[in-house]
Amino acid sequence: MNNDKVSLPLYAKITLILIGLIAFVGILYIAKSIILLLIFAIIIAVVLHPVVNYFVNFGLNRIIAIVIVLLITFVVIGLFATLMLSQISRFSESWPLLVDKFTEIINETIIWASRYFDISTKKIIGWIAETKAEVINSSGTAIGNTLISVGSLLALVLILPVYIFLILYYQPILLEFFHRLFGADNRTEVGIIIGQIKTLIQRYLVGLSIEVLIVATLFSVGLLALGIEYAIILGVIGALLNLIPYLGAIMGAVLPMVIAIITKPSPWTALLVLILFIVVQFIDNNYIVPKVVASQVKISILVSLTAVLAFGVLWGIPGMFIAIPLTGIMKLIFDHVDNLKPWGFLLGDTMPKSSIINIKPIIEKIIGKGKPKA
Repeated sequence: MNNDKVSLPLYAKITLILIGLIAFVGILYIAKSIILLLIFAIIIAVVLHPVVNYFVNFGLNRIIAIVIVLLITFVVIGLFATLMLSQISRFSESWPLLVDKFTEIINETIIWASRYFDISTKKIIGWIAETKAEVINSSGTAIGNTLISVGSLLALVLILPVYIFLILYYQPILLEFFHRLFGADNRTEVGIIIGQIKTLIQRYLVGLSIEVLIVATLFSVGLLALGIEYAIILGVIGALLNLIPYLGAIMGAVLPMVIAIITKPSPWTALLVLILFIVVQFIDNNYIVPKVVASQVKISILVSLTAVLAFGVLWGIPGMFIAIPLTGIMKLIFDHVDNLKPWGFLLGDTMPKSSIINIKPIIEKIIGKGKPKA
């Protein structure tokens, strides 16, 4: 019997790897609804798991403990949603007035442009009407897609608690499955990895919640100081959008700037709003995130930015939210597998200790030259 192994050429190996990656990414994209549902359910279940164990340790039945924890969670979310809706309803009551002021600003801008560029007012109005019609026509499909997305989101909200309950209930079976999957010899190592993943997710989400609270406070206080209406709701929206790394802060600054332009006589207020968001973003990136959030996920800025963009293309905005913790989990797993440790090092933020110029020998030479000869 011939036991010789068939050795494939390099180009064949690369081709197989690329085909495998394309197939894997295709599966992730096609099944994104199910995968995202499971990921969010697992993340929330990991966060709620210590609370469930706390009630179980008091002698409560596991099912009753899970139901109590889910009810408490929904009550907290409901109170927050009620506060947000009250602010949004107040904002919507003044929306017609804001639209009228914005229309007035547009009319004044048209008159100024017609005088400055010597263009007929009718031509400018006609161009605006054509552009408006094109936007309305092109946005029809977008509105339809948005309604479909909203419907999918509502279905997700209804199904998500069921998945969270089942994951919390079957947690012992799931853990035992992973232990048996990797064999008895690796039981201790698998337990360590699962424990570290749970700790990473819990600490990351706690840090993220603290970051949202701090950033929302800074935005709201700053907007109140500038006299911007609806400062609290705008501050909260800005903090939530800020969760989208590198892109959310830009989107969060647009609405307060527009409201500042509409409600304030001077355009400088909008510039001050922009400066406020830039300053808060600087504080967040350089002090809050490194100390509160990023210290829990040891990945480099290059990798985190690439992950956010890649998961955004793959799964949209939900993918951008979970890109960093998923990448952190990948790095954690890579660090525990010998063949994958180089990839874990590549994802990390540990820079080799080296300097471009070694100053120590230069200083020693200078000091040596300055000493008197014996």
